[in-house]
Amino acid sequence: MKNIAILGSTGSIGTQALDVVRSHAEELYISVLAANSNDELLEEQIEEFSPELAVLSDEAAYQRLKSRFKHKSTQLAGGRQAFIDCAAFDDVDIVLTSMMGFAGLEPTLKAISSGKNIALANKETLVVAGELVIKRAAEHDVKILPVDSEHGAFFQCLQGEDRKAIKKLLLTASGGPFRGKKRDELKDVTVEQVLSHPIWNMGQKITVDSATLVNKGLEVIEAKWLYGVDYDQIQVVVHPQSIVHSMIEFCDNSIIAQLASTDMRLPIQYALTYPTRMSSTVESLNFWKIQSLTFEKPDIDTFKGLKFAYEAGRIGGTAPCIFNAANEAAVGAFLKGKIKFLDIYNVIEETMSRREVIQNPSLPILIAEDAAARSIAEKLCDK
Repeated sequence: MKNIAILGSTGSIGTQALDVVRSHAEELYISVLAANSNDELLEEQIEEFSPELAVLSDEAAYQRLKSRFKHKSTQLAGGRQAFIDCAAFDDVDIVLTSMMGFAGLEPTLKAISSGKNIALANKETLVVAGELVIKRAAEHDVKILPVDSEHGAFFQCLQGEDRKAIKKLLLTASGGPFRGKKRDELKDVTVEQVLSHPIWNMGQKITVDSATLVNKGLEVIEAKWLYGVDYDQIQVVVHPQSIVHSMIEFCDNSIIAQLASTDMRLPIQYALTYPTRMSSTVESLNFWKIQSLTFEKPDIDTFKGLKFAYEAGRIGGTAPCIFNAANEAAVGAFLKGKIKFLDIYNVIEETMSRREVIQNPSLPILIAEDAAARSIAEKLCDK
């Protein structure tokens, strides 16, 4: 029996992780459920899974739930510090970090320092603090098990392989809802159009990131830290069918690929049950019905998010943190109708140009830089 903490239990990844737990109730037990502000859904999850601890980061949401809470077998806590501290809960073997954005960094570091293995769905943790996180994981002998479909694919392809034999990581991308379009065609796209992803059902922020290719850029930086490769060894390949979830080319020029249906429950399950493979409710691929698998070069002149990510990653230091903060602020403004789709790129580029990069940053420096970059980006969005 594995005891699991799910940080971000009411979000897209968190709710799908609970589907996995339902399918393997004899092997997986929920010890901790933690969410930001969705007190009603968290209450439903508490009723079903009876965790030892439940946490709401948002104080107002915590007070709402506390006023009606009657589940005696579950301890209830609230506030940002409680959310961070729950990542180190004693009776936990693995922590699924599925909260959104920079907010995932501190809880993840707390879990690592407590010796908990990490099922990592919060890619921003490695984007903004990759060197710090990987170093701390090594110090505490902690496994970081990727939950992204692409990084889960790399992880599976590497089982039994020598990482020194990696020649190239071939990171697949669906291309998002605007694949093949040029900048002139994207000037007036609506939030609704951006959120209409052709393949994946995801949260709003990650769906916007998919449309801008920022999400793929975040995954590029994440790959650098997860697999210890150089940026020149990471090649993004647009694969509209999203059946090949990623591939690895080895030094002998052979390529191993991982294929599966487009269902996030599969990489979630593999991370939670590793190193054991278990049966799955995910639909099997039917190769008699798959008509074609196609691959394309990404258009980084139109979808600049990927280009900016490579630039930030190669610069290193606080550059990826600045890049991520600017994007989070810009996406938030776009979803509120304050800026247009293409303005997201302008905000990222301008914010990155206004901050001096600090190499080898500590956690306090990263927190300060995130706040500073976010402030600049928000002011740009208000113009």
